[in-house]
Amino acid sequence: MTTRCITVGVGLLAMAFASVELKAEVNLTALKDGKADAAPVIQAAVDSGSGAIHLERGDYRLSKTIVVDLAKTGFTSFSGSGVARLIMEGGGPAIRFIGTHTGSADPGTFKPEVWQKERMPLVDGIEIIGKHPEADGIAADGTMQLTITRTTVRDCRHGIHLINRNRNVAISDCHLYQNSGIGVFYDNVNLHQSNISGCHISYCNGGGVVSHGGNVRNLHIGTCDIESNMAADAPPTANVWLDSTGGSIGEVAITGCTIQHSSKAPGCANIRVNGAGDDASLERREGRRTTREGNISITGNVFSDVQINVHLTDARGVTITGNTFWEGFEHDLLVERCNQVVVGHNNFDRNPRYLVNGFDNAECNGLVFRDSSDCMISSNIINGVWKKAAALHLTSCDRFNVAGNSILDSDGVGLLLEQTRNTLVADNIIRDDRPSEKRSAEPSLKLVGNDGNVIGSNVLGNGRKVE
Repeated sequence: MTTRCITVGVGLLAMAFASVELKAEVNLTALKDGKADAAPVIQAAVDSGSGAIHLERGDYRLSKTIVVDLAKTGFTSFSGSGVARLIMEGGGPAIRFIGTHTGSADPGTFKPEVWQKERMPLVDGIEIIGKHPEADGIAADGTMQLTITRTTVRDCRHGIHLINRNRNVAISDCHLYQNSGIGVFYDNVNLHQSNISGCHISYCNGGGVVSHGGNVRNLHIGTCDIESNMAADAPPTANVWLDSTGGSIGEVAITGCTIQHSSKAPGCANIRVNGAGDDASLERREGRRTTREGNISITGNVFSDVQINVHLTDARGVTITGNTFWEGFEHDLLVERCNQVVVGHNNFDRNPRYLVNGFDNAECNGLVFRDSSDCMISSNIINGVWKKAAALHLTSCDRFNVAGNSILDSDGVGLLLEQTRNTLVADNIIRDDRPSEKRSAEPSLKLVGNDGNVIGSNVLGNGRKVE
């Protein structure tokens, strides 16, 4: 195969075809200083089928989107070695990849031309800055193996916008910062197999990683720092928001991340999952109007400084293990209308080290389960839940297993079961050993209007009360 490369910079637009070099004179001094419109030159380089577009050090002003129609251009990559900046002055993405893959990730669903001309479009080592209220960073539709690495997107609307259908997306070592919309936006997309790893996603007002509708599976978010992706004057959102409304989202792993800030945004969450999806199968809906999507693993993360650290609604099969929680100003964990949720070996704490930022112990923390069933809450430390009816509160729940937890030094009841049925409570330590003037007068364990529950051996500081 003939190798071709275009380099934009240093006074020439050079096109090398194997051993034959063709050169076209352009005013690259103006092209690199951000004054002239670089879009026509870069678009011409893409359309030439050169393949590798290398941007040398400089600022490249774009009046419109660079469109990469992979079926026409063949394999295409953009690289800037960390020293090239695209300034998007028009609406839409600075770079839009368009592919023709309509299959799944199964090799049998591929058209030969996808492998021959379209696989792995690449962006590496480029900064993209938005200068238009509807400027985006990178958009992709119909691609296979889209790969975005070592790239910065800031002051845009959406950082990376995934639409319609894509497969096998890899986003790593990127900085998506201070965008008015969403950092990584799964926008009603049919996308299986995507990895987001080692990224900083911060100060995007519409959310950090957001998936709305579509058909999303096998989403992996790992070892990222995801912070402050919400605004005080914007609708509630989340650092990670998985919303199945109008579609379905499942098979997700969120592992080893720091996810936090900012409590000043109303209704904000670190992770918010709405599993109420739509599916043609009545069997999957289990007699409900919507499905319960899920199969989500949330493991080994650090959560703090939002209204709700983790908020689950209408989800099934969520596992929350080995995480550290603090500064949930409304709740550390709120679970509503869910089933098969496992919460184990987490640290829900009030650490005095974090009496900062003028909060003055304003956070409530605590765990609340409502209208949920078939869940396990085990081997957690739940400490310092203040200004709430209970540290762990189950209401209208069924078939829970609450075992081996330490529920300590909290206001109100330690463990409160209201209208909860067929639940086992055993081997917990539920005590408030603060100084007497601060100690709760409420019982450690309280049951109100319950049926069929079994209470085993527990260590109770203030005893048990049944109403």
